[in-house]
Amino acid sequence: MDSLPALVGRMARRSPAAVALVEADQRLSYAAFWQRAGAFAEHLRERGLRPGERAAILLPNGSDAAVAIYGTWLAGGVAVSLNVQARTRDLVPWLRHCEARVLVHQAAHADAVAAAQDIGPSLQCLVADTLTWPSGEAIPEAGLPSPGEDDPALILYTSGTTGAPKGVTLSHGNLLANARAVVAYLQLCERDSVLSVLPFYYAYGASVLHTHLLVGACVHLADNLVFPHLLVEYLQRERITGFSGVPSTFALLLDRVPLQDYDLSSLRYLTQAGGAMAPALTRRLRLALPGPRLFVMYGQTEATSRITWLPPERLDDKPGSVGIPIEGVVLRIVRDDGAPAAQGEDGEVCVQGPGVMLGYWRDPVVTAKVLKDGWLHTGDVGRLDADGFLFLDGRRSDMIKTGAHRVFPGDIEEAIAELPGVSEVAAIGIDDEVLGQVIKAYVVPHPHAAPDVAAIRAHCRQRLAAYKVPRHIEFVDALPRTASGKIRRAALAEVAGVSPGLATSTSP
Repeated sequence: MDSLPALVGRMARRSPAAVALVEADQRLSYAAFWQRAGAFAEHLRERGLRPGERAAILLPNGSDAAVAIYGTWLAGGVAVSLNVQARTRDLVPWLRHCEARVLVHQAAHADAVAAAQDIGPSLQCLVADTLTWPSGEAIPEAGLPSPGEDDPALILYTSGTTGAPKGVTLSHGNLLANARAVVAYLQLCERDSVLSVLPFYYAYGASVLHTHLLVGACVHLADNLVFPHLLVEYLQRERITGFSGVPSTFALLLDRVPLQDYDLSSLRYLTQAGGAMAPALTRRLRLALPGPRLFVMYGQTEATSRITWLPPERLDDKPGSVGIPIEGVVLRIVRDDGAPAAQGEDGEVCVQGPGVMLGYWRDPVVTAKVLKDGWLHTGDVGRLDADGFLFLDGRRSDMIKTGAHRVFPGDIEEAIAELPGVSEVAAIGIDDEVLGQVIKAYVVPHPHAAPDVAAIRAHCRQRLAAYKVPRHIEFVDALPRTASGKIRRAALAEVAGVSPGLATSTSP
């Protein structure tokens, strides 16, 4: 059957001189990329990796990480992409849980070395930055595996805060179906180039890599957003056609960089996922960058990456929507009693389609809680309108229970984000003896125009029901986030009322 490695290998043979990856001053052609993937597969075999075994990849976003993923597949293995910022205490449980045969890391990664020593001789190490690569442009013809559609290809550990590791297991069929659907609605082709700031151990970042390699496009790799103006300069200089980010990515660019001072006319598309993007931020982004088409999207690791997309021409008449299902995906909304929700009625979002995971790695009990009768229960609450467009309210676990009311943080966050001078906002529930919980809003002000607490509260009273108006408002320098850019609400709850090193001002 077709698979990502088979099709990318075909692309390398068809367009060997085309540039696949750009990292700093290094440009890697498709031929060279495929040569390195083949050589990497040999290194894995030499360390005892057999088909079906796991190779854990602990590398920063770069060409070595991409080579390691595809090289693992060429060796018949299962790639386990791990958070490169993780410490030994996280790495050891993950490596034990997936029973990794090989750990791929950089020489300077002390936590990787410590984790490997903790596990012992059953885990072989492969130090990526000590490898030498074959020269020349010849592409080996032999050795390409033919994985089955349901064969495991990739394990991604979700960013849970407690409990045993949860390794989302995606098949070769999952990855290819999801990538093809994204290629179709983005209309990607070999003339496209994307600047990737999203890590490959994050489903969204992996999707950006695979979709562009699938069509012969060019992936430019950047480490992070520490210096956002350098990213914008890069977009201009390299005439990039696509850029993908989470809401905080775009908020940072809008706040820190005068985008109007740059020639970004080459940009054809922007994609957003990884958490809800407030309509106010969407409007700001479109005003600042009116040229490229903006794709608002929704996904989950358990569904490979993408579940829905909002056609850019519907941004005005469907504000706040995350769109329609991608090709092959079916949605339904289910009430708490298991019955189908009516049109416009809130319920849990359930998904069926070729991107739904095989399950959690060797955890049938937890898998059975989310995969029921062929449907993935996402844990997200939303509703479908008369046209079949999905609107999300938030995670069931994020719901704030204040008195007799149930409040989703997104309602409050969207209202506060409308105010000038608000860069980002997150709302949580904090303990209250009378109401059970009351609402607290953490606001990241714009660097040059901060609103005051009274203005925020007055705006909330105009826009929200009384029980949704935050009891507490606190200004902070930044919101705590996962490596994939999602707000860590649990971390906010831990520091609520204390906030050492986080808050700059507060209001009771």
